[in-house]
Amino acid sequence: MANKDLFPRREFIKNTSILTAGLGLSMIPGSVFSEIKSTKNGKRVGIIGLDTSHSIAFTKVLNGHKDSKDFLGYHVVAAYPYGSRDIKSSMDRIPGYTEEIKKTGVEIVSSIAELMNKVDVVLLETNDGKRHLEQAMEVFKAGKRMFIDKPMTASLKDAIAIFEAADKYRIPVFSSSSLRYITGVDKIDKKSVVGASAFSPAVLEPTHPDLFWYGIHGVEILFTVMGTGCESVVRVSTKDTDVVVGTWKDGRIGTFRGTRSGKHNYGGMAFTESGNVVLGPYAGYEPLLVEIVKYFDTGLVPVQPEETLEILAFMEAADESKRLGGKSVFIKDMMGKAQNK
Repeated sequence: MANKDLFPRREFIKNTSILTAGLGLSMIPGSVFSEIKSTKNGKRVGIIGLDTSHSIAFTKVLNGHKDSKDFLGYHVVAAYPYGSRDIKSSMDRIPGYTEEIKKTGVEIVSSIAELMNKVDVVLLETNDGKRHLEQAMEVFKAGKRMFIDKPMTASLKDAIAIFEAADKYRIPVFSSSSLRYITGVDKIDKKSVVGASAFSPAVLEPTHPDLFWYGIHGVEILFTVMGTGCESVVRVSTKDTDVVVGTWKDGRIGTFRGTRSGKHNYGGMAFTESGNVVLGPYAGYEPLLVEIVKYFDTGLVPVQPEETLEILAFMEAADESKRLGGKSVFIKDMMGKAQNK
């Protein structure tokens, strides 16, 4: 698989549920992913990016549940607002969200460097994935653990660079949509999954590959159920709808339907040997935040680099298939192109 080319020293532990925090760590001799130890870290959380509603929602959950055993006392103390610089729909939110988060007692700082001096861990929430690599490097250099919200990056190439930096600075990192924890996922025995379909809005943003901006939510649902191993992708695209069909190496098929008209929703169906399991409704931000806090506290990532990279490769392959008029595109080819850029 493509991830073996990227990380030739890694042997990944395969587990039955990627939703279980602390399992599935990459075993890399001499690397950060194999030598993580539980440490007593501070509980001060910093946010980068006040151009997304996630920043406000995450702050309200963490700061409203300081005494909850689920969130271990982690709370947001400071935030750097920027954030998107050239996406108007995101930039326009910054002043309002800045004022809103200030009302919760969160300090606003003028730079990421200043933020690093005030916090122990980081939520990288900038809505613009193009800025994530640059911003993540500042966090790595400061030695802080970091969660990167969706989209992890605006390109597969940048995501590879982030994971390489995680190795270099010996700081594990992960990214996930909150839809990974959609209602129904916990009822699935992944060993019995024979196929799946998922759907979500797929609103487009010209500065990002089509599915990176919003389609990532449904694609994340699909991979949560199917796991890694997708080999090829075919996309059918119209003005209002995308349908992307992935074929896994064991012959299983998973589909994603992205909508740009009608009533938007999130969900899907897992097809298993013992019956079908409905995925949905959306379960909110809390399940993801529980996993983020566990990672902050232990350094154990609940989502492996190989899966995140395959998700991004799947979405870039969907763009390539669209460009080619619906022809099949191989995931390994997308990984190869990204590594050679």
